[in-house]
Amino acid sequence: MSVTKQFLAGIREILVALNGEGLRDWLKVEPPLPQEYLDLAAELKSGYQDDDALEKLVESSLPEDDDVPEGQGTSWFGFNAFIKDYLQYWRDVDFEDLLGAHQLLTALTNSCATALNNPTYGTIMLQTSISLCGSFSTLSMTLNKRPDLTSRLAALHSGDDEQKSFIEITAEIMQKFFTACLTDRSSPRFAPPTGKKVGIYVFANKTMKLLTMNNRSYLATQLLTNLMAKSPPLSYYPASQRVTFLYFLGRFHFNHSLYWRAAQCFQEAYLQTPSHYQKHRRLILTYLIAANFTMGRLPSQSLLQRPEAQSMAQCYSQLSSAVRKGNYIAFQHTIKQHEDWLRSKGYPLFMTLQWRIRPLLWRSLSRRTFLLTYAPDEEGDSRKAAVLKLADFRTVLTYVQRRLEGYVPAAPAPKARHHHHQANVNSYLLKAVSNSAGQPLKNSTLAPPPGGVKALMPDEGVLTGNMPVTDHHVENMVMSLIGQDLVHGYIAHTQGAFAIIGKKQKGSAVAAGWPNVYEVIEARSAEREIPGWVQDQS
Repeated sequence: MSVTKQFLAGIREILVALNGEGLRDWLKVEPPLPQEYLDLAAELKSGYQDDDALEKLVESSLPEDDDVPEGQGTSWFGFNAFIKDYLQYWRDVDFEDLLGAHQLLTALTNSCATALNNPTYGTIMLQTSISLCGSFSTLSMTLNKRPDLTSRLAALHSGDDEQKSFIEITAEIMQKFFTACLTDRSSPRFAPPTGKKVGIYVFANKTMKLLTMNNRSYLATQLLTNLMAKSPPLSYYPASQRVTFLYFLGRFHFNHSLYWRAAQCFQEAYLQTPSHYQKHRRLILTYLIAANFTMGRLPSQSLLQRPEAQSMAQCYSQLSSAVRKGNYIAFQHTIKQHEDWLRSKGYPLFMTLQWRIRPLLWRSLSRRTFLLTYAPDEEGDSRKAAVLKLADFRTVLTYVQRRLEGYVPAAPAPKARHHHHQANVNSYLLKAVSNSAGQPLKNSTLAPPPGGVKALMPDEGVLTGNMPVTDHHVENMVMSLIGQDLVHGYIAHTQGAFAIIGKKQKGSAVAAGWPNVYEVIEARSAEREIPGWVQDQS
């Protein structure tokens, strides 16, 4: 008996036994390979160049039985078409030709998806589908990193109306498997999954990973919508699938600037990952801390001292300190110092930490300015609102801008000797800072840069580049903070000040004007459900 006929006979035995794992192990598609597969490929190349002859061989070796005993299986049209494509794959594949191998594997994977859809025997294809999709995804990601090859493919399809990348093509095919599993009717929705439903999150995770790792996560929107409509609760699935899905769902929401949702996903994924899985916990924690940053929830030292946090501890610790103090200079220094590491974690994470936490810097700096300049009403009128003078805030922001441009301290600022002189000392300090912020004066606290004013990049200034801070900018900045509930009060235009509301109820102007950021965002962002995360019915 020829090698090909022996191979097909083995497949028939597996079908009769409904052995899905055995079928997966039998149908290999990539090296390393036993000698039998090399012999199969050689025989197919020499004796079965005619596709019609190959099809007849498959039909005769894998007949579709009409009367199948209970507990046994048989072939079907879609399965035979898949096996024919599988033999053609081994006849024509050249692993040195990655583009050619990808085209053959694309056709084979599509054929596998069709076979999986069979309502009676399709479940036997589940393990094979998972294995095949893993190989297909790996090859697609490899090709996506080879512009020399992708450019050749683009040239071949230059006349097409819509050109899709390897990743988009692979994701579309992967979602066919996901849909086949999602629409399986072997068990009720809110019950432990059986049949093909057990593969829902396997294919969801493969698709989400493929899209996320190649900056195409927006293409997962429909997949998540379908999950919310038809999937069993995530809690019914193995821990590895739950954690993987929650991580990539968190990445999806993070990439779409939905940080509260992302933080909930990352938090649950982190809690469900055992402590000895250091690599996985480190990856999740990298994005969990970043998501929490945007909501004013800064990492504690005890968290940053955990083994999985060592690679990020210095960067996140420095950013935390800068945010707490409103220290723009330390913030910019930290971003530049750790830029390579931040970019290696993805463009969305770098941009989030570069831009999205700036309102927290404004908030902290406005609070420090208030503490520096505010003097309680000497007449003791408790009805009078505490205010932050916008001119004072502009002075401080301009001072920071000058420091970023290279101005250096010329002399230490005078310190207060007695508490009751605080208002006068603060006024003096702000005057000195103001002198430094404008044209440098003699005996100023800042001196001009020896080599001239530094030309800042757009992301390096208080606003953008070397743009000077104006009254209009300051007012817009404070109004933005009010709109985000990061400060509590209103703009008193006639006084040129930010007036604080609720001093009497909170007990102090600081507590009233600068509420806890995370508590504010948590109260405003709480949702009944997170899109994509199917939870148990309550």
